[in-house]
Amino acid sequence: MDPEERELLAKSLAQVTARHTGASLDAALGDLGWADAHAADPETAVSTLFELQGSANATSSALDHVMAAALGLGDGAMSVVLPPLGSTEPPGRVYGGSVTIAGLALFAVADRDWTVVVGERAAAVLARATLGLRPVQGLDPGLGLVEVTATTAWPDAQSSCVPWPEAVAAGQRALAHELVGASRAMLDLARVHALERIQFGRPIAAFQAVRHRLAESLVAVEAADAALAAAWDDRSAFAAGVAKALAGRGARTVARHSQQVLAGIGFTTEHPLHRYVRRVHVLDRLLGDSRSLTRRLGDDLLARRSLPSILPL
Repeated sequence: MDPEERELLAKSLAQVTARHTGASLDAALGDLGWADAHAADPETAVSTLFELQGSANATSSALDHVMAAALGLGDGAMSVVLPPLGSTEPPGRVYGGSVTIAGLALFAVADRDWTVVVGERAAAVLARATLGLRPVQGLDPGLGLVEVTATTAWPDAQSSCVPWPEAVAAGQRALAHELVGASRAMLDLARVHALERIQFGRPIAAFQAVRHRLAESLVAVEAADAALAAAWDDRSAFAAGVAKALAGRGARTVARHSQQVLAGIGFTTEHPLHRYVRRVHVLDRLLGDSRSLTRRLGDDLLARRSLPSILPL
């Protein structure tokens, strides 16, 4: 895309993510041709949509499209079963001619006829009717996650040599952008409150402790953003894992400091902060949380006994 096309896409996506969420946002993205933009320029399409989605606290099934495309299944009419929270392992376990599935899916799985399930060494497209679906009503029901469980026949004509690590990396980059968008929104809520809240005759933004919290939050957001830029340049599973880990840890840092700056008002349902705090805690755990990813990446480095090339941040 040229600069004018990127600007037009960003403006269009900003409008639809501010007005729509869930199935309504999916329909709006279809009208805009976001899938075509993703095919032409994945980095621009993913980074723009998911950061705006995080900033608006909206949700869509675009992650299905991102991961299906990485798996070589560019059909937007299929859902992809994700691993359970905190895991990056394939959600299917194949035993002989059957598969046991334990994972998660996005809300759109309930309306789609076919679902992609990845096992240890192969993937198959299964009919939705063969899967057990249960909406997740946990910390953030607005995200629309669905628990997927089943023990069913594993088709003979499944695909082999599945690029699952590449699909996970693509999903991690997308989720990291969403975490960065949510982090920026939380930081802005805290910044505006710090400028408007008056104590002892002056805005609390003048107090050193408040300024330190806001500064640390900004550093966390910019570090995650820089890691994401490097992950797009490198395109490796390692770089994507680092970016997702930094984005998750940074979002938790911003949530903690924003809550402290907002004080009592931040605990109320009248203030929008709680929606972002709920969202980032769940997004952090999708496709590996910051703690487990950091531990796994460290174990991989120790096993290889070599360091990756240093990426420009």
